[in-house]
Amino acid sequence: MDVVEEHNIDDTATKKTKKKKPTLKKGEDTMIMEAEAGHVETEGEPAFPPGFSVSQIKNKQRRHLMFMREKAEKRKQKMAIKKKKKKEREALGDKAPPKEIPKTIENQRVYDETTVDPEDEEVAFDEATDEFSAYFNRLTNPKVLITTSDRPRGRTVKFCRQLATVIPDAHVYYRRGLALKKIIPQCVARGFTYLMVINENRKIANGMVLCHLPDGPTAHFKVSSVRLRKEMKRKGEEPTEHTPEVILNNFTTRLGHSIGRLFAALFPHDPQFVGRQVATFHNQRDFIFFRFHRYIFRNEKRVGIKELGPRFTLKLRSLQKGTFDSKFGEYEWVLKRHENDACRRRFNL
Repeated sequence: MDVVEEHNIDDTATKKTKKKKPTLKKGEDTMIMEAEAGHVETEGEPAFPPGFSVSQIKNKQRRHLMFMREKAEKRKQKMAIKKKKKKEREALGDKAPPKEIPKTIENQRVYDETTVDPEDEEVAFDEATDEFSAYFNRLTNPKVLITTSDRPRGRTVKFCRQLATVIPDAHVYYRRGLALKKIIPQCVARGFTYLMVINENRKIANGMVLCHLPDGPTAHFKVSSVRLRKEMKRKGEEPTEHTPEVILNNFTTRLGHSIGRLFAALFPHDPQFVGRQVATFHNQRDFIFFRFHRYIFRNEKRVGIKELGPRFTLKLRSLQKGTFDSKFGEYEWVLKRHENDACRRRFNL
């Protein structure tokens, strides 16, 4: 009996020691939530230390709200600084300091030892003796054969046909299961200067083999971001049969110089300016962006352009000497995985 009585006394003691939770008045709960976000200040001092971040808020909706507030506040501060600098520049006039150039991966590119100097005698000698010298000396005219991999799908066939409207004197032929080693002699016998093969995977074009005839070289590209004419917004009319102008941008190294000459030899020498059509190969961070436009001069200062399509992006995989030979071919350059992971500002083209 003594043990039981002591046990009951202990239970009643523990019940008496429990305290009730304090009730919050109206408005105090919101103040606590704002204090957790670090935005409530008492007498000019923050409620939390400066190291407190929005990511420490556990409530997802509250965290997102505070994040959007901080983002809007930073944007207001940025716009205010921008307007202040603009007013100072207008007040100073010619004495104003030059505008700051933002740092990008492109303008911080690591210098490559193989960068081409157009005035270099060695470069001029290589251009006079390479595989494209006959084209640039106007001894040959480009003639391109475009084909696909075995059993192409409809979208790849449409892509090839649209490429044929961009490249003058280009002909599309069905592959019929022939090996490329058998196709190349037939192309040389019929006077073709290029063999272009469009490969596909899962009904999407994903590769291009561009072989210069009769002596090479052969380049293998990865194809991505293909957009046909019907898939493009604000597209212009169908392209005409005029020979387009060719623009090659940012092919600075020896390898890039060779790839640029490879693309240039696809088109005839003398463009027809009446058609006002331009084919652009723009290299940026080793990705080659192709665009096809038509331009018009609106006045002396303004020029309007419309994209005709198709558009796609190329990534060089390998450059091989001679014509296509996957088994015994000699490669000048092959892309290696993770080669440039140590430095993101180093490029090959």
